[in-house]
Amino acid sequence: MNLALDSADPRPLPVQIAAGIRNLVATGALLPGERIDSTRALSAQLGVSRGTVVTAFDQLIAEGYLVAESGSGTRINPRVQPTRPPRAPAQAPAPPARARVELTPGLPDTAGLITPEWRAAWREAAVLADAPSLPHQVSLHLLHMRGLAAEPERILITAGAREGLALLLRGKPQRSGRQRSGPQRSGPLRIGVESPGYPSLRKVPAALGHELVDVPTDSEGVQVPDQPLDALIVTPSHQYPYGESLSAARRTELVAWARANHALLIEDDFDSELRYVGQPLPALATLEPERTVLLGTFSSVISPDIACGFMVAPPHLVEELRVQRQLFGPTVSSITQAALAGFLASGALRRHTGKMRRAYRRRRDLVTNTFAHIPGVELLPIHGGLHAVLLCQRPAREAVHRAGERGIGLTALADYWGGEAAPNGVVLGFGHLSDVELALALGVVAESAGTDPGTESGTEPAAARRPHG
Repeated sequence: MNLALDSADPRPLPVQIAAGIRNLVATGALLPGERIDSTRALSAQLGVSRGTVVTAFDQLIAEGYLVAESGSGTRINPRVQPTRPPRAPAQAPAPPARARVELTPGLPDTAGLITPEWRAAWREAAVLADAPSLPHQVSLHLLHMRGLAAEPERILITAGAREGLALLLRGKPQRSGRQRSGPQRSGPLRIGVESPGYPSLRKVPAALGHELVDVPTDSEGVQVPDQPLDALIVTPSHQYPYGESLSAARRTELVAWARANHALLIEDDFDSELRYVGQPLPALATLEPERTVLLGTFSSVISPDIACGFMVAPPHLVEELRVQRQLFGPTVSSITQAALAGFLASGALRRHTGKMRRAYRRRRDLVTNTFAHIPGVELLPIHGGLHAVLLCQRPAREAVHRAGERGIGLTALADYWGGEAAPNGVVLGFGHLSDVELALALGVVAESAGTDPGTESGTEPAAARRPHG
C-alpha cells in the first residue's frame, strides 16, 4: 500500500494509518475484495510497531472498511465502493516560458542612468536637510528646456501626470466661470479629451465623476471644440498615438477659444523634450499662462519608476491646489524630491537627456529603415517620443499573435487608441532596447505584420489615414 506518515501531523499514528487506507479505498487505489498487506509487513514498511498497525486495522474492521477471514488474510470489504475519482498523477513542472521581448510603448532606456552624478544625488538627499528645492529646480529646468517662465510658487510636485490631473480636478469642484454673473453651478465638469488620445489619462476625469467629451484630432492636432467646455486636455507637443504636434495656428485658435469660453487648457507635456526634428516646441502655457495648467513628468527622460512629476498652475488656482495637496498629503517622498532636485541642479539631467535623445534618434532611424519597404505595412512619421505606429493590411490581432509566437510582444493600435474607430495597426516601443535587441525584434515584427509579396494588397481601410484640417 502506498501509505506515508507525516511527523508534523498531530494525529496519533493509528489514526493516520486508518485515514490513509480510507483514502485509498475512496479513490479506488484499493479495490473491493482486494487483499492488503499484513500488519507485520505494513509495520515494517512504515517503521512503526506492529501494535500500531493492528490498532488501525481493528478500527477499520469495526467501521466496515476491512474484513478479516481466517486463512485468507485481511481484505477490503467487497461491498465498499470507491466514492471519488482517483487523483490525477502529479504533472511534471512546465518548462519555463520562453523569454519575451515586450515592445511596450513609451518606455525609456534606463541602462545608462546610474552614473556617479545619479548616485551622488541620492546619497546627498539621504543625509542633507538643506537640499535644493525641487520646485525651484523645475522652474529653472522649464526656463532652459522649454522657454517657460514659471515661478516656483506656481509649481506643485506630483506623482505623475495622472495624479496631477486628479489633484487638479479635485481642486476644481465647481463649474468654470462661463457665467459672468450669478453664483457658479456645482456639479460634474465637462472635460474635453483628444480622440484619439492617451487612454490612461482620459480615464481620470470619468473616475472622478466628470463628463468626458471626445474632441476630434486632425493633422494639426486637436481641433477647436465646437461647444463650451470647462476644460480641454491637450498634448500639443506629441499627440497620441500619431505623435504629431499642435500647429502654431491651432495653438492660437485654442487660446482664443479658452478665453471666449472661460475654459481651462490642461497641457500634458509628456515626451516634449524627446523630439527628433528641431528643438522642443514651446509650451502652450507660454501663450496663455492664466488659463493653462501644465502637467509634466520625469518618466520619459529618467524612468517611470521614479513616479514623480510636476504641475504648473495658473496663479488663481495655486491656493486651492495647495489646500488639496495638504488635505490628501504628499505623494512623492522628500528624499526622492531632494535627489531629483540635486540631479537637476548639477546639470546632469540636461546632459542625460541630450545623450538619450541621440540614442533614441538612432533607434528611430532603425525603425524607419526597417519598415521602409515592407509590403502591407505603412510606418507613420516619428517626430518625437518613444513609440512608432504601423498601419497594416494584415489584421492587427493576427500580427500581434504571430509576433507573440516568436517571443515579441506587440500592442494593437486599438488598445492604445483611447478613441473610437481605431485604424488597423500596431504600436511598438523602441526606446528601452539596445540597438542589437531592437534590430532583432523589428525583424520579427516586419515578418509578422507584413504581407507576402504576392498577396493582393486589397483596399486600405477607410480609417487608416488622418483627416486633414
